[in-house]
Amino acid sequence: MNKLEMKVCGDLVLREKCEPVENITQEILDDMDEMIKMMQEQSGVGMAAPQVGITKRFLVMMDPDTNVIYRMINPEIISRSDETCVMEEGCLSVLGADGLPVYSNVRRPKTVEVKWTNEKGEHCQSVMTNTLGRIVQHETDHLDGVLFIDYLSGVKREMLMRKVNRRH
Repeated sequence: MNKLEMKVCGDLVLREKCEPVENITQEILDDMDEMIKMMQEQSGVGMAAPQVGITKRFLVMMDPDTNVIYRMINPEIISRSDETCVMEEGCLSVLGADGLPVYSNVRRPKTVEVKWTNEKGEHCQSVMTNTLGRIVQHETDHLDGVLFIDYLSGVKREMLMRKVNRRH
């Protein structure tokens, strides 16, 4: 099996809008398993396909409170709460010179409703709030070429980007 490689800030694949998954193939299932391993090795809670150079709409994520793993194919946020909250976010693709993620506070909707297809081809829908809602928003953003740093003010983004080790 191909070993997937983590893409980091500066890699153009992170800015691409991903294509919907038409068929759930064994390759996609294998990639998801590999992404889960990578995510856990790096103490992450989510990883989207473009972070490993795949421009398809799928992601994996873990609820840090229950350790439940979600494998989401073609996830779509269908509603967002008006109520927002600020939480610290980091990203396995936005690393500092020490090779660890850099973090910043980001304001997002507190609750979202998400629909997706799971690895068995079943249609799922769930309301996710707080940390889990935050993770699914962060990861679905990746599928649209959006990084958490895009939500920061110019000054904050500039300060954070000074810490980022661009490997290109």
